[in-house]
Amino acid sequence: MDPRDGRGLDRREFAKAAVAIGGASALSACLDRLPGGREIPTGGDPSSLPDRQHAWSERIPNDDHGNDVMPRHHVLLYLDYAGDGTPTANERETVETALQSLERAYEHSNDGLLFTVGYSPSYFDRFEDSLPEAVDLPAPEPLSSFEDPAFDEQDVLVHLASDHGDVVLEAESALLGERDAANDREMDADLVGVLEKADRRTGFIGNGLPTEHHADEDVDGIPDDADIDEESPLFMGFKSGFTKNQATEDRVTIQTGPFEGATTQHVSKIRLRLDDWYGEQDRDDRVAEMFCPAHAENDVVEGVGENLGDGTNVNECPADLDETAQEYGRVGHNQKTANARDDDDNPIILRRDFDSTDGGEAGLHFLAVQREIGDFVETREAMNGTDATENPAIRQRVNNGILEYTFVRRRGNFLLPPRRHRALPTPRPE
Repeated sequence: MDPRDGRGLDRREFAKAAVAIGGASALSACLDRLPGGREIPTGGDPSSLPDRQHAWSERIPNDDHGNDVMPRHHVLLYLDYAGDGTPTANERETVETALQSLERAYEHSNDGLLFTVGYSPSYFDRFEDSLPEAVDLPAPEPLSSFEDPAFDEQDVLVHLASDHGDVVLEAESALLGERDAANDREMDADLVGVLEKADRRTGFIGNGLPTEHHADEDVDGIPDDADIDEESPLFMGFKSGFTKNQATEDRVTIQTGPFEGATTQHVSKIRLRLDDWYGEQDRDDRVAEMFCPAHAENDVVEGVGENLGDGTNVNECPADLDETAQEYGRVGHNQKTANARDDDDNPIILRRDFDSTDGGEAGLHFLAVQREIGDFVETREAMNGTDATENPAIRQRVNNGILEYTFVRRRGNFLLPPRRHRALPTPRPE
């Protein structure tokens, strides 16, 4: 079947553009271009779903090496509580009914809809009680000497994800009361009058999507002649999310207290400036700075890194940054972040990030879940590579992994409660 519908744009390309634009008109246009007879699988009884909101791994496919394959389309919907004081029992019931409506409308999978609902420190500040000791949820702050981000202090963050652009659009519209039904099922409630939209961000991840966006859009931050690998799932030309480099869902789950089964979420909005990445650096340079110089020297990485299997083989990179700095005059990104591990040598954050062209700029929404926000802070400090700058060849943002090409614009911290407490929770739920 010819994927074009006679009106110029490939349907997949149009879906990407529609997600970025958002709104009822974009959804209507997107649905109008879908092939006849396509069905999105419906959900079932919400009580059958796992209590952990972040339990996605069993609901999404794996690649040939067992790595999780994230949904292709994403919407980050930032919301504020519309009332005064603290939420009421009726408002909690309304929010939970709306969320369960989505779970009945869509299968809990990449082919249907996956979503989480998180709450910021600012949300919990309205209560007299504090969060229990088991929850590490500080206010966001700068995490390096060279960044000056704005902070996301909205009350609520809803993350919507699906392989189908029209699904995240429809789910968003249904939650905001712009549509009465989702996947042909009438909504039992929406968020109108309880939560108000404060911001909206979008993104994508998947083989070929960065190349398509680069070809279809005038994206600031990527040179016109950038040789992005056609199989790359991300703008920087390499795959990520290798299983051996990721914390497990168990590792990132809070184990005790009223929020047992929860996790914390950090989201950074990062602008990418890849003119030098593709203009001045050749492929070996990019491998050296993304992984480590030894990988470039030994031709370890082929293409986007598919040959690496389920890990980046970072154990083949010298663990001592000084040694690498002295020999090569640079250090690699993965080489640095591999130093952020627990006492059992396990990774401590689970990345679920994705690229973006919001505002016509190449960007990355770095979304990670971890047991404590402190785990993310530790990982970011390792990425900063400050100790490596003792070598005169390495400066804070030059020859120091990928820091030269990434600029943090916003940061936010959130708690993803277990499903039983996800609707406007108190800090001390029973």
